[in-house]
Amino acid sequence: MHDPFDDGLAAEPAARKAGERDLREKVYALMAELPNDKVTTYGDLAALAGHPRAARIVGGIAHTGPTDLPWHRLVNAQGGLAVGFPGGQDVQRQLLSQDGIDCDEQWRVKEFAERRWYSNR
Repeated sequence: MHDPFDDGLAAEPAARKAGERDLREKVYALMAELPNDKVTTYGDLAALAGHPRAARIVGGIAHTGPTDLPWHRLVNAQGGLAVGFPGGQDVQRQLLSQDGIDCDEQWRVKEFAERRWYSNR
């Protein structure tokens, strides 16, 4: 299995921990920039944070991140709502609706391509 923090060097545990902390802080900063009418994906955030293979780690960060960030606007690569969202997909859909973002019957963001956000970083 590929280590998303492996830069080709044998990382010491302290270096790995620093890499994970750095990723977490970058993800928090990116989520704080996310415009109200946009969504982003786990993979997009991972890539923008400099770790394009760390989408699953971004998902873990989302489950423990600050509650004042718009985690409900984080979706999968197809625009699908998170199965593990606190309260379920129905709650995530309701929160997205409050932001003016509609979902279809399959729990996917409508007009996903237009709603998908890429940071200006």
